[in-house]
Amino acid sequence: MLKIENLTKTYDGEKGIKDLTLHIKPGEIYGFIGHNGAGKTTTLKSVAGIIPYEKGNVLINGISIKDEPIKAKQVMAYIPDDPQIYDFMRGIEYLNFVADIYGIKNEREERIKKYAEIFEMTDSLSEYISAYSHGMKQKLAVISALIHEPKLILMDEPFVGLDPKATHTFKEIMRELCDNGAAIFFSTHVLEVAEKLCDKVAIIKNGSLVKSGTMEEVKGDDSLEEVFLELEAE
Repeated sequence: MLKIENLTKTYDGEKGIKDLTLHIKPGEIYGFIGHNGAGKTTTLKSVAGIIPYEKGNVLINGISIKDEPIKAKQVMAYIPDDPQIYDFMRGIEYLNFVADIYGIKNEREERIKKYAEIFEMTDSLSEYISAYSHGMKQKLAVISALIHEPKLILMDEPFVGLDPKATHTFKEIMRELCDNGAAIFFSTHVLEVAEKLCDKVAIIKNGSLVKSGTMEEVKGDDSLEEVFLELEAE
């Protein structure tokens, strides 16, 4: 579903991402962890086609994000750590706007209704986004990402701002989506969540991939936190 091959991104002559290679299959929830500034957000934005990269290739469902960006983005969704949503719109207007972008017509009302109810946002959709809390904006961003039923979802710290109930609900949806053939690649600082939720995990340090694989392969008999701290200390 997602193939990252020798991805390299440079900032001011310094490599932010160094020859990163990672493959994510349909059905996998793949966690991406690392210290602040390790390169998680840069990697996700490069994969999503938001920022250019100098070397390597990114294929989403076999489509190059560099050569065919619009086609690749039609089958993916990206949720940033701090969603910048149009404050002048009402919630429902924003969701319809996103649905228009992806050409979702007949199914939009049903899907919006479904996810609005799941995330307890039904009554809030008639309000202006400027009145939303951070958590409400995060929920709206999640709903907007799910409307077109993407095959790949990229997320940067997706649980930040969500209340415990919404977090639990979203984790269940993530699992259900992947059980139905989608793939999810997300960064997180909450190692306990990654350990319980993810099928596989990748650890990045100073722009380089230092360890990846199934949760059992990466952590062995230790906790993910212990492995992460040990790698950080090297």
